[in-house]
Amino acid sequence: MISNGTGKCEVQLLVNGEHRHAVIRSADTLLSALRDQLDLTGAKAGCENGDCGTCTVQINGWPVKSCMMLAIEAAGLAVTTIEGLRGTPVQDAFIRHFAFQCGFCTPGFLIVCHSLAQIHPDADEEVIREWLQSNICRCTSYQEIRGAIKATLAMAQGHQGEGR
Repeated sequence: MISNGTGKCEVQLLVNGEHRHAVIRSADTLLSALRDQLDLTGAKAGCENGDCGTCTVQINGWPVKSCMMLAIEAAGLAVTTIEGLRGTPVQDAFIRHFAFQCGFCTPGFLIVCHSLAQIHPDADEEVIREWLQSNICRCTSYQEIRGAIKATLAMAQGHQGEGR
């Protein structure tokens, strides 16, 4: 971290496998740094108090609500945004299972489901339900999202099932 004398500092972040530089204030959230400094707008600003999950990113493999984390805290950690999930099994499963409506909450759900598949590849219905509680969707019944995560888990386990 390098201070530039303006009350801001330059911080190096590892985002989607690339080292990126952002000029931030010490109070800037990771969400604002991603969106405003790095032009990664997939994580959305919803409630901005940690309730809705639209801003969820992955930090060192775990889902984190980026509106609740300071950008400076992410220095030295691996940050994965929705832009870093292109072509992943979870993204394909969301498309195949129509697990989105308006799309506003979708990036957060994709990150949560991607993390779930990595951390709990053998997750049962109870674990899936618990993990999905971290995000809110106002448009769908979650049935399609559960179908997509089950399909992703089946792929992670080497099965050919559709997860429905």
